[in-house]
Amino acid sequence: MDEGRQTTEPSTGLQPGSTSQAAASILRPSSPVRIVSLLTDFGQADAYVGIMKAVILARAPRARLVDLTHEVPPHDIARAAFLLYTAAPYFPPGSVHLAVVDPGVGSRRRPIAIATERAFYVGPDNGLFTYVLARDPLRAAVELREPRFRLTPVSDTFHGRDIFAPAAAHLASGGELGDLGPPVSDLVRLPPLRLEVSGAAIQGAVLHADRFGNAITSIGPLAWEGEHLVLAAPGGPLRFSAASAVVEVGGERLRGIQHTYANAAPGALIALVGSHAHLEIALREGSAARYLNLGPGDPITIVYAP
Repeated sequence: MDEGRQTTEPSTGLQPGSTSQAAASILRPSSPVRIVSLLTDFGQADAYVGIMKAVILARAPRARLVDLTHEVPPHDIARAAFLLYTAAPYFPPGSVHLAVVDPGVGSRRRPIAIATERAFYVGPDNGLFTYVLARDPLRAAVELREPRFRLTPVSDTFHGRDIFAPAAAHLASGGELGDLGPPVSDLVRLPPLRLEVSGAAIQGAVLHADRFGNAITSIGPLAWEGEHLVLAAPGGPLRFSAASAVVEVGGERLRGIQHTYANAAPGALIALVGSHAHLEIALREGSAARYLNLGPGDPITIVYAP
């Protein structure tokens, strides 16, 4: 993944002291009980995750907590942003997603909470919510400044406990986004995932390898239409034959894009559309990332025929 300079989004037109009328339905929930998902790079060896859960439950005892993952590689904002993007659509509307991958903790980076058409997001303003906002339109965002929704004193190194967890608890209890602080309209964004179409080639990059060593790429979303694939490309939908496509990655050329891992023999490389609707490179019952020495940012190309 290209991790170049971060950018900010255009103003949403929110005025200080106001909230978006378009967000009114989600800011005033019909049910006071919400799911809170947690995604961090804290790991499981320390008590950080448990402490955050304790803070949430102390303030919102009826909240339902779901661990997405706490094994994001330390400080890997781009990986966390993609994982959140893949998981958020499966939660019920009105869920609260608390994400803390925060190498800038204690700096001038802002703590924020966001309302979209489907959900709330709470975490640092460092690009974590870039990809979910590309699919789930922003309705309102605030900076977490209100002292009532912070622990005191606030640590310079654990905002997950002292700022983000109390804010998530407030939203999980049915509180309004606007209670948490003033509106903001210039959220930090990561660069777009690499996806380029030129001639008869689609170019992307490896994003990360999952636990099985499958290399997840930026080429997607992809949808099956019979034995053809349709790519949601920047210039519009692109339809091509899956069987005749050639995937070039890590010095290998793989003919055809498959439906599932079982389409390859044990020990063979395979290109397929994974469960996130993105192109994956796998090694049947092995690690494609290790075998091909693939890492984030490595190029991948599909040469296709209509």
